[in-house]
Amino acid sequence: MSHDHSGQVLRVERHGPLLLMAMHRPERRNAVDQRLADALDAAMNRLEHEEGLRVGVLTGDGGSFSAGTDLALEASPVTRDGGEYGFVRRSRSRPLVAAVEGFALGGGMEMVLACDLVVAAEDAVFGLPETLRGVVANCGALFRAPERLGPQVAAELLLTGARLPATRAHQLGLVNRLAAPGSAVEVAMELASEVVQAGPAAVAVTMRALSESRARHEQEDWRVTDEAARMVAGSEERAEGIAAFFEKRPPRWTTQGR
Repeated sequence: MSHDHSGQVLRVERHGPLLLMAMHRPERRNAVDQRLADALDAAMNRLEHEEGLRVGVLTGDGGSFSAGTDLALEASPVTRDGGEYGFVRRSRSRPLVAAVEGFALGGGMEMVLACDLVVAAEDAVFGLPETLRGVVANCGALFRAPERLGPQVAAELLLTGARLPATRAHQLGLVNRLAAPGSAVEVAMELASEVVQAGPAAVAVTMRALSESRARHEQEDWRVTDEAARMVAGSEERAEGIAAFFEKRPPRWTTQGR
């Protein structure tokens, strides 16, 4: 068993051809800060380049997947190779499976949308609560959520912050497989093992083609997203939304929208 050395914000274990990565900031529901983003970036580099590795599995410790960007930060943490969270904009030749227990909210859901396959516990919950905080989803959900869930469902999640149960996400096609509560990692490792049965070169070429195709059609979407994020950065509304979140009270909006 080998570990990443960044003070254990990410536990990394190699199991033969599989690399299991478990986010470990339980006190913040695995919200991502720069240290965790850097650890994810390093682990994703390892997944892509280490000899004999075939598939990665990403999960969260402590009964939660991730609450997304740590709201104490001004912006989502970014790395040079992977973009947001160290992997949201990365192209891969080795597949990545999300194993979701508990909550995958905001950037946590956007991490799931950046994975190639998704396993979720039956009682897991997805959501994009950004607008409730006066911010916008800036790590891919503005275009990946409509694509994976359908435009209507995605619009409701993005505009109202509504929660999406894993069972519904499975019906809609975002989740490949449902798992009994507590066994998402186990089922994700099984799914990853099925990928390992396929031809390594064929899988790599397929993954590169999927990545390349996605990158091409997402280029303009990222520009639109970056512009939306720029428009709310430093806004009064964002400041109020985040203050209300930390003070556990409803926000008092004074802006009118434009």
